[in-house]
Amino acid sequence: MLNKDEMDQKILDQDFMEEVVEEDTVSEDTKNIDGCEHQEEQDQEEAELKASKKAHKADKKKDKKHDPMKEKVEELEDKVRRQMAEFDNFRKRTEKEKSAMFEVGAKSVIEKMLPVIDNFERGLSMAVEADKATPFYDGMNMIYKQLMQEFENIGVKPIEANGQLFDLNLHNAVMQVENEELESGMVAAELQKGYTYRDSVVRHSMVSVVS
Repeated sequence: MLNKDEMDQKILDQDFMEEVVEEDTVSEDTKNIDGCEHQEEQDQEEAELKASKKAHKADKKKDKKHDPMKEKVEELEDKVRRQMAEFDNFRKRTEKEKSAMFEVGAKSVIEKMLPVIDNFERGLSMAVEADKATPFYDGMNMIYKQLMQEFENIGVKPIEANGQLFDLNLHNAVMQVENEELESGMVAAELQKGYTYRDSVVRHSMVSVVS
């Protein structure tokens, strides 16, 4: 039989054990609650990740899906670009051909006018001093100067020949002469005047060359 002191000690030991068991129970419950909350967070993150992946796949699938209207618009735009490029090439080619035809036509007209210029110059050069004082001579001389000015305005220029070094691109040698004042290969005299049109030779100068 326990005495009073032993009975009190036993009661204290029982109380202590109950408190320990109660604390363990509370701790276990807390752990369970924390575990549940952590698991819920993980489940929510996984759900959000899956939703994001699903949306991304849907966008990619949508991009890959062909839009007939968009394809038709792109096809028409490409066709318009091609036609515009073809038209631009056609315009440039037409302008080039038109310019070439104009140049050929202009040179043809100039060639036909050169004999008229030659006759004007011959007539004026044959006039005697008495004729140069007449109104008729003044009138013819004015017409000649006006004609030459209009030629110059459209790009027609006489070729320099007298005293120049003979140039196959500009001069046509019809004879060789002796000349002590000029070096060999120089143009001694111009027999018929030559002309250029926009740096292109219309008629070569007919010249005599120092041998």
